[in-house]
Amino acid sequence: MKLYSQSFITDYPVPQIPVDVIEGFPVRPGLFDVNGAMALPNGVNFTIHTHGGTACELLLFHKGHEEPFAVLPFPEEYKIGDVYSMLIYGLNIEEFEYAYRIDGPNCPEKGLLFDKDNILLDPYARAVTGRHEWGEKLKGAYHARVVKDTFDWGDMPQSSRKMSDLIIYELHVRGFTRHESSGVDDSHKGTFAGLKEKIPYLKELGINAVELLPIFEFDETMNERDYNGQNLLDYWGYNTVSFFAPNKNYAAKDESNREGRELKELIKALHDNGIEVILDVVFNHTAEGNEQGTNFCFKGLDNNIYYMLTPDGNYYNFSGCGNTLNCNHPIVQQLILESLRYWTVSYRIDGFRFDLASILGRNEDGMPMNNPPLLRSLANDPILSNVKLIAEAWDAGGMYQVGNFPASKRWAEWNGRYRDALRSFLKGDSWASWEAAWSICGSGDLYGGYTPYNHKMYAGYNSCVNFLTCHDGFTLYDLYSYNMKHNESNGWNNTDGADDNRSWNCGIEGDTDNQDVLNLRFRMIRNACAVLMCSRGTPMFLAGDEFANTQYGNNNGYCQDNEVSWIDWSYLEKNKDLFEFFKFMIDFRKKHRIIREKLPNAVCGMDPMHAHDLNAEKAFLPNDAKTVSVSFAGYDKEKGHDDLIYISVNSDWNDAVITLPQLHGNGEWYLSVNTYGDEKGKYFYKEGEEVRIDREFILRPRSVAVFTGRPY
Repeated sequence: MKLYSQSFITDYPVPQIPVDVIEGFPVRPGLFDVNGAMALPNGVNFTIHTHGGTACELLLFHKGHEEPFAVLPFPEEYKIGDVYSMLIYGLNIEEFEYAYRIDGPNCPEKGLLFDKDNILLDPYARAVTGRHEWGEKLKGAYHARVVKDTFDWGDMPQSSRKMSDLIIYELHVRGFTRHESSGVDDSHKGTFAGLKEKIPYLKELGINAVELLPIFEFDETMNERDYNGQNLLDYWGYNTVSFFAPNKNYAAKDESNREGRELKELIKALHDNGIEVILDVVFNHTAEGNEQGTNFCFKGLDNNIYYMLTPDGNYYNFSGCGNTLNCNHPIVQQLILESLRYWTVSYRIDGFRFDLASILGRNEDGMPMNNPPLLRSLANDPILSNVKLIAEAWDAGGMYQVGNFPASKRWAEWNGRYRDALRSFLKGDSWASWEAAWSICGSGDLYGGYTPYNHKMYAGYNSCVNFLTCHDGFTLYDLYSYNMKHNESNGWNNTDGADDNRSWNCGIEGDTDNQDVLNLRFRMIRNACAVLMCSRGTPMFLAGDEFANTQYGNNNGYCQDNEVSWIDWSYLEKNKDLFEFFKFMIDFRKKHRIIREKLPNAVCGMDPMHAHDLNAEKAFLPNDAKTVSVSFAGYDKEKGHDDLIYISVNSDWNDAVITLPQLHGNGEWYLSVNTYGDEKGKYFYKEGEEVRIDREFILRPRSVAVFTGRPY
């Protein structure tokens, strides 16, 4: 039986003979270059480092106990540089938990918060204890466990799928299956096991990548409060406790000393079904908060190293969450790099989406850096070579870098301009026509047109992740059901959440039984889906959008661990036709490479890409156009013929007569998608069933049409 996985270094010379006895335990100096705690055949190795600390103690606890049964001070000869390391013989990892105490100067105005009585979590802990159930408050201090990794990945290869081929589905692990309507086993609701049960659904929809909101150990009770009888939690998970430990409350069963196994089983099952896994990671701040926050790990190890501090020792708050990690300090760089390597190797993660990623490019004083060393290190790390790196290219301190994120030859970006421009144009803001056209065409004005990446994972791909919805904001149904946010239940008098939503209620605010309004809302949703799936770049949408899940107008459900944020699966049956439309559009995108990437020039002579308003013969798009049309053309060598796509968007209340490009010879255009619907109520036509049309087509009000060209 393997005692540890291949992710650990196994060729270290393991000393067999103790040289000391400390508190009754046979010990010797350990493996100084292996951070954290690691089980070895003859004991357990503990390694931790502190620059400003003057002494270190290892605490051992019986499981569930708050008082240590052993306190082992590190002798001076167990220290090299700033690193303390000790190998303890004969320890059974299933019989203890551990933590540390660090002594040193306490001078808050200089950023020094050492306290010899404070119990500290190992920053490299692979498993965290202290809270046993979701929503349970920490009663004492965080402890860590040593994890035995016996999971066998077999010969599963790393995915080589290009970014442009992904269909990203953003979901919250708990919220995805927590609702009573989810249909998963009751004991699996809101867990990794529950998500695993939904893999057949994801395959049917056509998803090939899931982006999971934070799954690192976090404290959902950190800002717990009661409002009108509702218990509000930090439901989303953007307050990291440990960068190496999975959230144990997302596991359906107790995994003591084998934490992460259920998550690995989920990831392997997703991979076996052709679905990549992207983690939303939060390296911009931690759950320790500001000056009034807790001190359970980094503050007590080296507060003035791990955090950006003002000259008087307070915390810079570029994250909007109390503190900001000092990401470009070498010690913090090392932590982040080792964390990402660990998740890549031990959990076979395919990509990472970095929350408020602009913070990763700030210097210790908060100033933006031209060539941030952390971003450079991540971009060039050999272990991360095939991993997708996706930046949310802004932060809460006002730095907005969409289209200009450092090290962009390696990074993709959430395209905030796409979201804003298409939201505006689709609801009828004609001033957004140019930006909408640029966005559908791949945002070449931001990302250099067709200039391919210098990296194999992004070859031929414009570096944008296109989205209209995500966890942070309205669902797609709410985008067309509410003019204003309705966050009253969050307890902040509706002052939280974004005000610039570019939403439209289609005539009535919120719920309605007015069929005309409902018909318009669902047409607007189909419009959004069709445009997203026919845009250059990588599409991403929020779980539940495909069947009109609602958050009842709440655009900031970060604290709503209830029916507001949980996906209501009853809408799937109620809105099955919308699900089928999403399913068709995803498949349509997969079948047409020309949407996803530039191909060799089309034999028929059409331009590779063309944008205009009503007439394809005129390369003209007025500033105030109410109709935007885009064509993509190229020769698909795999199919042996041209791939021709034409999409037209009418955001006006009136019909628009559009003229499609002239195809040479016997070429003809076929209608594949009409979000307005035909006389039989059909919105799409499967391959072989498309409707042949003349070059002129009447595009109905507030609708989108997609055409496929057959040039021969």
